[in-house]
Amino acid sequence: MTIIEELSQLIFPTRCFGCNAFGVTICALCQNEWKPGYYLTHISNVNVHSSILYSATASRVILAAKENGLKAADHLIMEAIAHAIRKGEFLNQSVRLVPIPSSPTARRRRGRSFMVDITQKVGLKTGLPVINALELGRKVRDQSGLKASQRSLNMEGAFAIARGIYPIGKVILVDDVVTTGATLREAARALSGEGFHVIGSVTACVAQPLR
Repeated sequence: MTIIEELSQLIFPTRCFGCNAFGVTICALCQNEWKPGYYLTHISNVNVHSSILYSATASRVILAAKENGLKAADHLIMEAIAHAIRKGEFLNQSVRLVPIPSSPTARRRRGRSFMVDITQKVGLKTGLPVINALELGRKVRDQSGLKASQRSLNMEGAFAIARGIYPIGKVILVDDVVTTGATLREAARALSGEGFHVIGSVTACVAQPLR
């Protein structure tokens, strides 16, 4: 560790994403909760392949990446999604990854479209091409705090196909977490309605049971 890094640690000490303890980006206890497994969920006619069970720790890791832009948290999410892709046996298929886009308000606040950025990194890691096929066609509310029925209504008809994008081949939807399935269900509807062949979805985390 350089002198500059040592001084930085004194002024801005590293804390665990999961429990806020000093010293490491994720402690051994929280790392045990962020241990990649394999979970298969069915949302309508779409199979969702996930790596991590959604928990308080997982929620804080996602927030550290999504809202604070911490690279180490980005890396955990990227690795979890890549793990789900491998377990779903998509690496040897001719598929493209389609990320769930952020709203314009979220993009401005975070300085990036979170899942688009993460999916580009996953694409580089796995060798799978990425296509930014989706965009929000209307304003939606923040999904956090909404009940399942409210989330479905909030997302109904929200996605459209981005300008200049045409349906070619098979695609896989990519998101950070699936809780009710409303976002993935709507994204699959928008893509399928325009002729895309959605063969599944991958997420870093999954709530079990879906809420």
